[in-house]
Amino acid sequence: MNPCDEILAQVKRAFVGKRDVARKILMTMLAGGHVLLEDIPGVGKTTLAVAFSNATDLQYKRIQFTPDVLPSDITGFSIYRRETGAMEYQPGAAICNLLLADEINRASSRTQSALLEAMEEGSVTVDGVTHRIPQPFTVIATQNPTGSAGTQLLPDSQLDRFMMRLSIGYPEAAAEREMLRRKHGEARNQAVQKVADAQALLQMREEVSRVFVHDEIYDYIVRLARATREHPFIRQGVSPRCSVAAMALAQACAWMDGRDYVVPEDVRAIYPDCAAHRLLLTAQAKSQGQQPRELLAGLLHKTPAPKLR
Repeated sequence: MNPCDEILAQVKRAFVGKRDVARKILMTMLAGGHVLLEDIPGVGKTTLAVAFSNATDLQYKRIQFTPDVLPSDITGFSIYRRETGAMEYQPGAAICNLLLADEINRASSRTQSALLEAMEEGSVTVDGVTHRIPQPFTVIATQNPTGSAGTQLLPDSQLDRFMMRLSIGYPEAAAEREMLRRKHGEARNQAVQKVADAQALLQMREEVSRVFVHDEIYDYIVRLARATREHPFIRQGVSPRCSVAAMALAQACAWMDGRDYVVPEDVRAIYPDCAAHRLLLTAQAKSQGQQPRELLAGLLHKTPAPKLR
């Protein structure tokens, strides 16, 4: 069993069903990105994040976003030590390997923005001093659908830093029955076992980064990006950051499938989850009930994929 299958098998011990969601989260971690889980409460978002931290033995922290959470709760702060006469840095929640930002859209924009440097640069700056975040570093953020009481939209700059946006959804009947059995039956003591560590994950990331990408695959990703920017129903297409993310995710997808090269199917498999949350639609598109994923499906169908030999 390869390392990815071992990790997913352990995650399955705590999180029943929806293997595709778990696989894409692991794919994002291997690509060096961050995940936004948008869903209703109670479908297992937190359980999934904790299961990954246990299976990979990553240093895990959780912060519950509420309107009174301050940026310093995330970045940390400096405190004066009378004994030494110097300011001493106190780490915030972001100083870890795996950060669960729970209900991120309940916090103020000022607090949300405290994550921008951490997610993009892998560091936080406090009182003019930059502190590096230990690697690997992944943010798994959850948010309730916009319109829920006390929530607000994430700014575009924040959304663009999430490599993927996923939705778990309701479980199948068999999976929900298995959840009940595990909670109240003979399998309730199944614990997630450590099968990897931070160093192993970094090694897997290095192998993913070496997956071969043909020039025609680069051209294909660029054509898809330009198609979103030229579509009449899309007011704002994807950024170059999205194209970089799509390439990294395609490499991770190929590596998890046991290949050392990317094929067009890898790009198509990850593109909707990578790009949909970055699109802004026109008023006409919204009035007609158009959805980003539907538009992306059309673009993937119309944009010719390379035929690699």
